[in-house]
Amino acid sequence: MPILNADTLEFISRSTEQTRRLGARLGAHLEGGEVIALEGNLGTGKTVFAQGIGQGWGALTHLISPTFILIRRHDRLDSNIKLYHVDLYRLNSMQEIEGLGLEEILGSPDAISIVEWADRSPETIPPEHIWISLRILDEYRRSITFRAQGAEHEALLETFRKEIVGH
Repeated sequence: MPILNADTLEFISRSTEQTRRLGARLGAHLEGGEVIALEGNLGTGKTVFAQGIGQGWGALTHLISPTFILIRRHDRLDSNIKLYHVDLYRLNSMQEIEGLGLEEILGSPDAISIVEWADRSPETIPPEHIWISLRILDEYRRSITFRAQGAEHEALLETFRKEIVGH
């Protein structure tokens, strides 16, 4: 797992379950205000990774692809924080994206936002975020690259890195 620089981490996942577990380990550290932007082609594991985040965070409901319902909200026991799972895949214009009201949730201290297909509208993603790029290496392996922007997200990525790498 190479560490490309202080705010970047690359991981090779060898299975769907490993991708989900990686997401769960990240999700366990989310406390509110985080923005997780996911990019990658169809079949790279964005939704699987998001499901892991939901599991690790403690969502009461299973995350499924929000493709037809563009934003799904998830709750956790004993918490006012909400997890929002957003999918920009079917949106074709900035006007459609602006109509979602994302500015009210992205980066809000009472929200955790996971945005699939974030590369369709990178200008929508606030300056503080973790950008995760998923790429297909072969039938089973995926390259997952994490890039943090902003002090809080950089600290989150560093905590996550130490947990995964062990130092």
